[in-house]
Amino acid sequence: MLPRHTPRQLHGTCTLVGAGPGDPELLTLKALKAIQRATLLLVDDLVSPEIIAHASASARIVHVGKRGGCQSTPQAFIEKLMLLAVQEGEHVVRLKGGDPFIFGRGGEEAEHLRALGVDVQVINGITAGLAGITSLGAPLTHRDRAHGVLFVTGHAKPGSTGMDWQQLAATVHAAQLTLVVYMGVAAAAQIAQALQDGGLPAHTPVAIIQHATLPDQRHAITCLQDMARTMATEELGSPSVLVIGDVVRGVAACAAAQPTVAPTLQVCHA
Repeated sequence: MLPRHTPRQLHGTCTLVGAGPGDPELLTLKALKAIQRATLLLVDDLVSPEIIAHASASARIVHVGKRGGCQSTPQAFIEKLMLLAVQEGEHVVRLKGGDPFIFGRGGEEAEHLRALGVDVQVINGITAGLAGITSLGAPLTHRDRAHGVLFVTGHAKPGSTGMDWQQLAATVHAAQLTLVVYMGVAAAAQIAQALQDGGLPAHTPVAIIQHATLPDQRHAITCLQDMARTMATEELGSPSVLVIGDVVRGVAACAAAQPTVAPTLQVCHA
């Protein structure tokens, strides 16, 4: 176990920075300044090279990617590296795709390091679940279509039972909410079936958005009963976000007014 340190023993700084969904122009000014003054950047796999290019030429850049189904840098190693660098006086930036506190394990890192005496700062970033649907011209909330939004993960922690999708479906349907699922590609078929079993109508609109805001962004509009089939047909894989709910109908309305906004539209099978 690493020894506990007091803030007086630590001379560097540590900042968890949200790099946003990918488009470098969506980076916040505060995040940009933190990246520019960093002496060490620990970079997640989904951070675009254009954002990393803002780092100082003298900064050390270490890629510590974590992707489902791929070889990942152990979380304990990342946290130990952050601590040692701060002790050595480094200005450490932990650069994460999207927002550090939305399924980025930023909460775990902050808790661990603060327990060891590190004063961790957090700079928010635009999360892909918001940026993806916005890029298609639709909102996450709408007075006539959604009274709120739920962000959930489709990837259960090892050893846990994961999300109760049927219970979630009942809540989403009854409260008229938008459901945004991160890391749900691998379990898309099971998620779709469980949501329908829980009472979410099979015709509920779904937007599948891959590489949100990046030049290679691709998407499809479908409905819940065809979600997994559409992903397979259109070859949409990770990283993708799934936006489920009536707000997705706004994509079609936007496409009618601006045909270049959402060219890939799918129709539910009978």
